Amino acid sequence: MLIIFDKNLDTLKITNETKVGILAAVAITILILGYSFLKGNDVFSRENEYYARYESVEGLTVSKPVLVNGFQIGRVSALTLQPNGEIVAQFKISPDYEIPANTIARLESTDLLGGKAIIFDLGTSNQYAQDGDTLKANTEKNLMEQVQPVQKKAERIISRLDSILTSVDNTLSPEFQRNFNSSFASIARTLQTLEATTKKVDYLVGTESRRLNAIFANLESVSANFKNNNQRINHIMTNLEGVSDKFARADFERTINSANKAVADMQAAIDKVNSGQGSLGKLVTNDSLYNNLNNSAENLNRLMIDLKANPKRYVSFSVFGGRKD
Repeated sequence: MLIIFDKNLDTLKITNETKVGILAAVAITILILGYSFLKGNDVFSRENEYYARYESVEGLTVSKPVLVNGFQIGRVSALTLQPNGEIVAQFKISPDYEIPANTIARLESTDLLGGKAIIFDLGTSNQYAQDGDTLKANTEKNLMEQVQPVQKKAERIISRLDSILTSVDNTLSPEFQRNFNSSFASIARTLQTLEATTKKVDYLVGTESRRLNAIFANLESVSANFKNNNQRINHIMTNLEGVSDKFARADFERTINSANKAVADMQAAIDKVNSGQGSLGKLVTNDSLYNNLNNSAENLNRLMIDLKANPKRYVSFSVFGGRKD
């Protein structure tokens, strides 16, 4: 820097070279600060640093925001590849925010183009993470990765539908189509008939509405009478039930007694017949009646034979009405 003192003016003058040098220094300083800011470094304040390990950070770059419920509390300051293939992400968080120790740093998609950000799922622990701690990490699939399985399933379903439609198209022969059209025509005629029937019923209901109202009124009156006389009807039915039970018991007992008496009388008569008492008993046990009947039948037979052979012996005829002894 060259400073020239003018003894005549007694003032301090700065040359053009000095001005250019100052502007260049300021520009370089601004460039360095801007580059550091774009990398995620804040040169004007002290920020807490946290780390997380990920298997893949596709779509995540330095200076991407760190969000809590959509509110930015910091940014990604560095990404470092480890020998085992993991990536260590460094976050710089404003010291105004306390992060619970069990907070999860989730890598999540923020747009359809694959851009990602870090979402802090704040934990419930009473202990807070310290500067330099490593947080638990979790990676959420982006939208395209979530859509791909659904897309594959949709493609399989579409291919199956295509084959099914092809089979249906082959099955639907012209004859089947004619029968199908005929069936629809029959259904249409049936619906027309039902519509006409409904109109007739509607007309009948409209014309006979007074009579229907009177009938329903009478039914309502009858049901009201039954309801009002329900107790009396129950009493009458109870009396009828009692009377019928008495008649049933009386008739049944009388019938049983009569049957027992008839059976006893019949048994007594059979006993008398078997013992030979009475006419029927003698008839059953004595053979004389049978013999007499047999002899009578034989005599009658001989009489009929003799009557046929000698009718004049038994019947006489006279032409002039005279009597002949």
